[in-house]
Amino acid sequence: MNIQQIRNATLVVQYAGKKFLIDPFLAEKGAYPPFPNSLRQDRNNPLVGLPVSIDDMVNDIDAVIVTHLHLDHYDEAAKEVLPKELKMFVQNEEDASAVQNDGFKNVEVLQDDTVFEGIQLIKTKGEHGRGEILKLAGLVCGVVFKHDTEKILYVAGDTVWYEGVQEAIDTHKPEVIVVNAGDNQFLEGGSLVMGKDDVYEVHKAAPSAKIIASHMEAVNHWTLSREELKSFADEKGFSSSVLVPNDGDSYRF
Repeated sequence: MNIQQIRNATLVVQYAGKKFLIDPFLAEKGAYPPFPNSLRQDRNNPLVGLPVSIDDMVNDIDAVIVTHLHLDHYDEAAKEVLPKELKMFVQNEEDASAVQNDGFKNVEVLQDDTVFEGIQLIKTKGEHGRGEILKLAGLVCGVVFKHDTEKILYVAGDTVWYEGVQEAIDTHKPEVIVVNAGDNQFLEGGSLVMGKDDVYEVHKAAPSAKIIASHMEAVNHWTLSREELKSFADEKGFSSSVLVPNDGDSYRF
């Protein structure tokens, strides 16, 4: 497999001969206002441009996976540029209706036994924060990829570390795990996605897995930098297990 970090949670995953686009956030730099009640109110989103052209990303795509419908995972630009015939996987019927209303004609709700072109796609649970903020953040999912010719891949999505992530790791024993690790927060309510301690918990739960840290430094409410995560991993002795890509970087497994 080949996993390319695009920007924020947007990934291009080549897996068992198929090309997946995950959580397309495709607008030009600065196209949207900052998320309110959070850091960097003087900076529009996305904070950075795309490292590759949209044409390169969309060329030969077999399917898109949208883990939830927040702007930084599925934006107006994605709705405009993605071909309406593309296979679109979403987490539930509510999201499916919204994506169909955007004009997409081939929308499917992920299950725990979805099969696409011989690839097993297993929807996993996530919690987009802890406590009261969960009600505001809404439902999210992750996805596990399985195929006889590939290592098991777990894309955790917008979740903090909690028992559902532990359960996904225990059940599927992924060898490659993508975590959204920017520790994004509003001014109150705590982490919306993983911070450095959460990433360490993932490592402890899956010590032999390679962990890729995505969703970093791309939208205004991030609080964990790439450099801080690398330093923390060094300090805790698990830096060989954690990959912290710059936008555009890719890894083959």
